[in-house]
Amino acid sequence: MKAAVVTHLGKPLEIQELPVPEPGPGQVLVRMEASGLCHTDIHAAHGDWPVKPQPPFIPGHEGVGPVQAVGEGVSADLVGKRVAIPWLGSSCGTCRYCVSGWETLCESQVNSGYSVDGCYAEYAVADAGAVVPVPDGVSSFDAAPLTCAGVTTYKAIKVARVVPAERVAVFGVGGLGHLAVQYARLVGGFVTAVDLEPDKLGLAHKLGADQIVNARTHDPVEEIKKAGGADVAVVLAASPKAFEQAYRSLNRGGRLVMVGLPADNAAINVPIFETVLSGISVIGSIVGTRQDLSEVFALHAAGRTQVIAEPRRLEQVNESFDEVLGGRAEARLVFEF
Repeated sequence: MKAAVVTHLGKPLEIQELPVPEPGPGQVLVRMEASGLCHTDIHAAHGDWPVKPQPPFIPGHEGVGPVQAVGEGVSADLVGKRVAIPWLGSSCGTCRYCVSGWETLCESQVNSGYSVDGCYAEYAVADAGAVVPVPDGVSSFDAAPLTCAGVTTYKAIKVARVVPAERVAVFGVGGLGHLAVQYARLVGGFVTAVDLEPDKLGLAHKLGADQIVNARTHDPVEEIKKAGGADVAVVLAASPKAFEQAYRSLNRGGRLVMVGLPADNAAINVPIFETVLSGISVIGSIVGTRQDLSEVFALHAAGRTQVIAEPRRLEQVNESFDEVLGGRAEARLVFEF
């Protein structure tokens, strides 16, 4: 099979011909039809985060395609059915987090395209208990971004407990942000979209954002405060400055939802006095569960969301990384096979 491989952290990926993997006990072999490019894949390939993956490895955790074969202990009924391979490659299933429906917090979890080989390949193996069925009403091309960008932003809106008529500020309108705008509107929020790129702000406007703010030319804190302040600020940008601006834009009782992961273990200053007196909550939101992803697929199959994405070939992986890093991708890029 053809695969894009990280051979050394920080170096361009190599397109290699590798043997098709065999599914082991409890695993499935998936023939890839589409695989989304997430900024996390770039962080993985560059070794940006404190816990670094070990080369050589195949990135990718937005893979979608039919099951080709199953390993020992897996029902043969899965063969031929389309599934999505998400970031959560597997979890222990028995800890307090797993049994309470928070498997994404499992301390023994394995992550697709990071601690095990992922979906930048024509075939991938995955834990049969971790893959999520893709409904007939959702194309593989759309399902790929929904598998991470969709479920991550959906979960962020969920944990923010947005109620109708609250203002939700989305910092960073791209692969994740264009979906966050839609989920915030679905639950009745008034949406402010903040970005540096006019094209992305134009996209947010088309998707129904009530206010757009160009952070390159205007102070987003001032602009959001003029509109009445934010009750929720969801930060998807990989810039510590965006987190600080989001915090300062909040009303009393506001919730800052941290989603983006800047490099180098970045931090922001959270003033204790102001946070306590204003009743502000700071929430970390990490992807979503299998149930969350099923809900994301159901909403899309019902026509409630749009995926904005552009197709790419796997051979374009390094150029595609550059597009994302340079802010030239309108939203999501998806490798088609």
